[in-house]
Amino acid sequence: MLDQPSKQASRPLLAVTMGDPAGVGPETIVGAWESSQFHLACRAVVLGHPGVIERAANRRGNRVRVVEVESPEDATGEDISVVPCIACCSDAALTVPPATIDPRGGRAAVESLDLAIELALAGRVSGITTAPIHKAALRSGGFSQPGHTELLAERCGVDDVAMMLYLSRSRRAKGRIGLGVVHVTLHNALRDVFRSLNIETIGRRIRQANEISQTLLRYHGITSSPSIAVAALNPHGGEMGLFGDEESTTIGPAVELCQAEKIGVNGPFPVDTLMVRAAEGEFDNVVAMYHDQGHIALKLLGMYQAVNVTLGLPIVRTSVAHGTAFDLAWQGQANCSGMVEAVRVAALLSQARTVTTPSLEGQLS
Repeated sequence: MLDQPSKQASRPLLAVTMGDPAGVGPETIVGAWESSQFHLACRAVVLGHPGVIERAANRRGNRVRVVEVESPEDATGEDISVVPCIACCSDAALTVPPATIDPRGGRAAVESLDLAIELALAGRVSGITTAPIHKAALRSGGFSQPGHTELLAERCGVDDVAMMLYLSRSRRAKGRIGLGVVHVTLHNALRDVFRSLNIETIGRRIRQANEISQTLLRYHGITSSPSIAVAALNPHGGEMGLFGDEESTTIGPAVELCQAEKIGVNGPFPVDTLMVRAAEGEFDNVVAMYHDQGHIALKLLGMYQAVNVTLGLPIVRTSVAHGTAFDLAWQGQANCSGMVEAVRVAALLSQARTVTTPSLEGQLS
């Protein structure tokens, strides 16, 4: 049996969704289950199909035992070699071939997510961590939303959510709380990004970046205000209009609007040098204009340490920063460190929402 963590009752209870059964999600869950950091951070219950999770454990040769439970309260954490799993999708999940886009996989992933949201909204779990889904499988399963973020927004009844990629404080992200990157646009074709940018939307993302940074700073016992940087859109920040004028017509006015609200934000800065400055600790959070502008930089800094955090929800939700990785799925080779970090950050954020002073000294470092 694995070593037991201390202070079981004080650890938040999290729901971990199975993700697409054709991908690496089930393997990352059972692999992460053997990490002491995982269990020091939380108690957890898996939502999905127990047969899929058991198959993943056998494929990896993990020293865990999958047990079907009826409710999240059954996940006591007393024996961390036991993986409690609530069966919430049909047996069709067992028939999905590995590394295959399949509507049954898309439906199983959403069924797991729907239960996680229901439990979190009811206060029965402190937060949720999601294993990856495949967007094409989602579409083939009959869902119009392009990904987790949009599904979460719809199910939670909110209109304005944002994705933040987050790196905890480390030698690669040297800031006071590490580094977050909030994205103004997300799952958009690049040709659509320009028409999607406006002063109001950029302003909302700056405020969201400021709010989550305040929460993390306060939780870590830091009373000073966040430092937020905003990325330019065009090369070299537009070079005074030579390469585009969005910096002066749209992004700059949004920054000035938020500065008038006493938010510690500056920019727009050319993103190539901005991300170097941010990684060195000059800023707590960066507001990026589009998906790859933020994702590439953060994933180069720490592919398996970066955590996807959804901002604007009434619940805590984190996810691994990688996808279903069909090239590695069901070969026993999946890297599980991203799942460990996603669970750890979900536990941290669930506690940060309820305290005004740090109770887990060093959790961000």
